[in-house]
Amino acid sequence: MNNDNRNEEAVSPVIATILMVAITVVLAGVLYVWASSLAGESTGGGLDTYTFSDRDAAGDMSADGGDALVHIQMTSGDGLSWAVLKVSIVVDGGASYTCAEGDASADCTYSKDDDNNWETSEEITISEGDDTNMCGQDATGCEVVVTLTKLGVGEEDDKVIATVTAFADTA
Repeated sequence: MNNDNRNEEAVSPVIATILMVAITVVLAGVLYVWASSLAGESTGGGLDTYTFSDRDAAGDMSADGGDALVHIQMTSGDGLSWAVLKVSIVVDGGASYTCAEGDASADCTYSKDDDNNWETSEEITISEGDDTNMCGQDATGCEVVVTLTKLGVGEEDDKVIATVTAFADTA
């Protein structure tokens, strides 16, 4: 009779261990399926990462306006459609101006290439409007903070993708 008790005691921990392992495997499988379905249903635009560099537009600045200030070059990132890009600047901590593409009558303007996207290694030139003098009055130059905003499409919100601080030298 003593032998029968030992066999029953030895069987119980083995069964308990097998059940715990089975439950762990089932829970891991359920969590995996749940997590992979969440990832598959993601409708977000993904993580957009861009980097930009700046340089002075070179050349003398006049007190009349219409001068080129800085060049901004995309150094990394996926192509960015011009249709969803807003370019704005702040010169020497002053007012904020929204630049218009190719419209010299605006307070500031930017020029781009002729295609539909801003691609890596392409650059834009940001200039004063014809009747707006932002930087010509200082003998050394001015700080130009350029904010590049990707406009939201559909239910997406607008997203600032970069803020570039550049210096426009007047000489």
